[in-house]
Amino acid sequence: MSEPADDTHADRREYDPDADHAFPDERLNAVLDRITSDPEITTYLEAQNVNAVSRKGYNDHGTKHIEIVRNRALQLYELLKRGDVEFNGAGDQGLDEADEPVILALAATLHDIGHVVHRDDHSYYSLPLAADILDRILAEFYETPAAVRVKSEVLHAILCHHIEEEPLTREAGVIRIADGLDMERGRSRVPYEKGGRGINTISSQAIERVVLCEGDRSPVRVEIQMTNAAGVYQVDSLLKAKVEGSMLESEVRIVAINSKENGDGALVERIEL
Repeated sequence: MSEPADDTHADRREYDPDADHAFPDERLNAVLDRITSDPEITTYLEAQNVNAVSRKGYNDHGTKHIEIVRNRALQLYELLKRGDVEFNGAGDQGLDEADEPVILALAATLHDIGHVVHRDDHSYYSLPLAADILDRILAEFYETPAAVRVKSEVLHAILCHHIEEEPLTREAGVIRIADGLDMERGRSRVPYEKGGRGINTISSQAIERVVLCEGDRSPVRVEIQMTNAAGVYQVDSLLKAKVEGSMLESEVRIVAINSKENGDGALVERIEL
C-alpha cells in the first residue's frame, strides 16, 4: 500500500450508505417492494442470525446486514453504470439491461440465508434455499425462460460472494464487494475476540464510516474513514480479498483515511490499496 495523490473534488457526488436510492426502472422497484415485504424472506433474514450470532458469536448477518449489502450493491451499480462499465451477466443470458439491478437486488437479499443450516459453508447452503424462493418470486415478473435465466445469474452471484469461488460476471463481483463494505464500527466481517484486545477486536472498532462516491481515476472511489490505523487490518484482510478477482479491480478504488490527534492537532493519513 502507498499514499496516493488526493483526487478529492468539492463537486463529486457522495452516496449515503444508509439512504435508499430510487431507480427509474419499474421492474426493479416492483421486485424490491415484493422481496422486502415477503413473509418467508423476512423470516429467513431473522432466522439466519441465530447460527451466525447466537451460536457462533459472529457479527450481524441478519436483516440489517442484508439492507446494507443490497443498498451498497445498488449504489455500486449506479456508479459503475455512470462510469460506462458494461455488465455481462444479464447480457450473456440474452436478458434486458433492466434485469441487471434486479439480479443484484435478489442476490444481495438472499446471499446469506444458508446460515440457517450452518455458518460454515453457508454460501453453498444458500443456493437450494434461494432457488426455491426465486422460483416463486420470479414467476410473478417473468415468463419461464427469462425467469430461469435470471435465477441462474442470481445463484451465481450468491455463490461467488464467497471468496473461494471465482465470479464470472460483474454482477457477481458487485455482490462480492458490497458484502465486504458492511464494515463500520461494530459490524466487522472479521470475527473479534470477546472481551479481548487483539487486532480483530481493535480493527473492528476503528472503521468510522464507509463512503461511496465518484472517482476521477476510476468510476468508484470507496473511502474508508478510520479513527485508528488498526482499521487498515480490517480493510487489508477482508475488503482487499473481496475486490481481488471480482472483475472490477480496475473500476473500484479503495482509499483508507485515518484521522487522529497529535500534539499539533488533527493528522490525516491517506492510504490506498
